[in-house]
Amino acid sequence: MSSVDALRQRLAQVLDPELGASIVDLGMVGAITIDSSGHARVHIALTTSGCPLRAQIERDVREASLAIDEVTSVELVMGVLDAEAKSTLMKKARTFAQERAPRTSIPYQTPVLMIASGKGGVGKSSITANLAIALAQRGHRVGVLDADIWGFSLSRLLGIDGEVHALDGKMQPLERRVGNGVVKLLSMGLLADEDQALLWRGLIVQKAVAQFIEDANWSDIEYLLIDTPPGTGDIAMTLARLLPQMGQILVTTPSRAAQRVAQRAADFARKSNIRVLGVVENMSGFLCSCGIRHVLFGEGGGRELSEKLSVPLLSEIELRPAIGEGGDRGEPAALLEAPEGVFHQLAALIVRDIAPPPGATGCSARMLDALERSVRA
Repeated sequence: MSSVDALRQRLAQVLDPELGASIVDLGMVGAITIDSSGHARVHIALTTSGCPLRAQIERDVREASLAIDEVTSVELVMGVLDAEAKSTLMKKARTFAQERAPRTSIPYQTPVLMIASGKGGVGKSSITANLAIALAQRGHRVGVLDADIWGFSLSRLLGIDGEVHALDGKMQPLERRVGNGVVKLLSMGLLADEDQALLWRGLIVQKAVAQFIEDANWSDIEYLLIDTPPGTGDIAMTLARLLPQMGQILVTTPSRAAQRVAQRAADFARKSNIRVLGVVENMSGFLCSCGIRHVLFGEGGGRELSEKLSVPLLSEIELRPAIGEGGDRGEPAALLEAPEGVFHQLAALIVRDIAPPPGATGCSARMLDALERSVRA
């Protein structure tokens, strides 16, 4: 297969964020060239020139292109579909919507964010809990799936406890109201004794993760955050198979060792058609009461990783006693954080730029709705 064919095949995995269908199948991908230096030039046609989700589509196409070994840089040539191509796209989108048989209750427009790392101890669970709280405080309905089956901790970190019940054959996540929003959680911490080890092998663990996704009611959420175990094993592969719309937020510490291991997690994501959305550097320093900032684990690892991966550095989170203490009490630090605090700034960036919630002003979905109304009429 030529490099151009491989890139087009990879772009077929990129979904229109509103329609949930491949941009290749929808006819949005035009000419592709790759020169001898590895520079790829990709023509993309949108439904309207002012599409508000243009930046997200551009990021996804660029990320997919960089997953091809022969591609070293990407140039996007953005255009607009002509009237005939636009009509064909809408008809295809309606057909895909009618034929699609979702395996989960998660709306395909709902951003699914996989909080991942290559190694343990970098603070994925703490970041997941605080980000969920910050998103909920902005008024969003946030689902949280604790996919770290062996090392579950989110029920304690989020202060959510109780018995999980089923309704109409679906597990109902437990809820915590936060401001005008809500956090909904499913975790082994709600189903198993916190002090007992789970002696489960890979196939059983994969089935448990699949049940948390397929046999649970996630129908009304606006975000789904997934806290994953470290590494690139069975759970990560199961998630990649079940949630093709998923994007990865990569967590690292400033140290070179953590950065190198995190880079492997990003390589897994790209090979599994998961978009790498950005990097969060945790434990980036410590400001003592004397006013002196101490760099305990090195510095610059998160920025260096983001540059290597050509993705944004989303946040640098310093060590603060309030983060650990809040997690131990089930009262995440984001609950008391000022609007300019690090977790609220991270949430704002995600909502604004990285993964807008369902209902964000779009273009394709409005056109599809109009087509559906005309068909019904």
